Amino acid sequence: MKFFASNMLAAFGVSLFVSAHSVAAEPSNACAADSGISYVCGLMNAEDLLSVGDSGLIITSGMTGEGVNGHLYLIDTRDNSWHDLASAPNFSQDFDSVSYSSCPGLFDVTNFSAHGLALRETGADVFDLYITSHGGREAIEIFDLSLAGGDAKLTWRGCVPLDESIMHNSVAIFADGGFATTQFMEWERGIAASVTGLVKGGVVIWRPGSEPSVLAGSELAGPNGIVVSDDNRYLYVAALGTRELVRFDLSQEPVASDSVALDIILDNIRWGESGKLLTAGGNAGGNGWSVVEVDAASLEATRIGGMDGDAALQRVSSALQVGDQIWVGTYSGDRVGYFTRD
Repeated sequence: MKFFASNMLAAFGVSLFVSAHSVAAEPSNACAADSGISYVCGLMNAEDLLSVGDSGLIITSGMTGEGVNGHLYLIDTRDNSWHDLASAPNFSQDFDSVSYSSCPGLFDVTNFSAHGLALRETGADVFDLYITSHGGREAIEIFDLSLAGGDAKLTWRGCVPLDESIMHNSVAIFADGGFATTQFMEWERGIAASVTGLVKGGVVIWRPGSEPSVLAGSELAGPNGIVVSDDNRYLYVAALGTRELVRFDLSQEPVASDSVALDIILDNIRWGESGKLLTAGGNAGGNGWSVVEVDAASLEATRIGGMDGDAALQRVSSALQVGDQIWVGTYSGDRVGYFTRD
């Protein structure tokens, strides 16, 4: 099973921490807050976070670690309860082999690592959920998520296989059901080659009925988080190696780009307030982490919160705004956190 190795974090001067205990079957949020931040505990390696419409629910990924399989958690922010959608009794599989003819077979719930997430609302309380998954196979796994009747139900329906030699990181959904995903690193060479630019990854584009292909001109050092604008014109990508947020204009050929440098090792990207992007990651100086808001038009960046190295939650990888709160996840830890934005 593939998972982050310790040399990935050694490249940034920090150590790897992955708890070996398994997640409890029932929600557990009994953990003490730090000054300025509260926690919901028991969620392992919740690397990416997404709001499920305006339901007040958050879906998180769950990456593998030593003794920990993948998860897809659903948090109810009204009472901080949570459960794992992939191991829920109502989880099901309904393979659409016509739409996803290259998918080799059913989703293996015992051997996957949920990394990046993307949601698209397709009807009342119904969503497409795409995840970047490692483990049994390297693929974008595609699900239906239904909240009908107040009972969340996840149904797997297909996959798009990706290059097995590469760890793909985040994913964004286009209006036609296609996606863009980032080639973060080569498994064999590891993180150091990517963040130094020795090996560059690109943005992979897939459209229904086609094969995945790398977008020409999209090569970056450690491409990580990715989101798409509502009009599908722009892709915003976190270049972890160069600590830049890069904007690609898909309306131009060859693709045009511009960028802004940040003082964090930025990871995932999420839409926040109107016209704003949120990203998060470890501080460039090595002490603690920050959440940064970036204007999608001007690329002007502002720090809106964060914690120092003494906080219980570290290795922050994602920031999500829910009301006046900012929720944060981690690629290596046993909790998510939330705080009121500055």
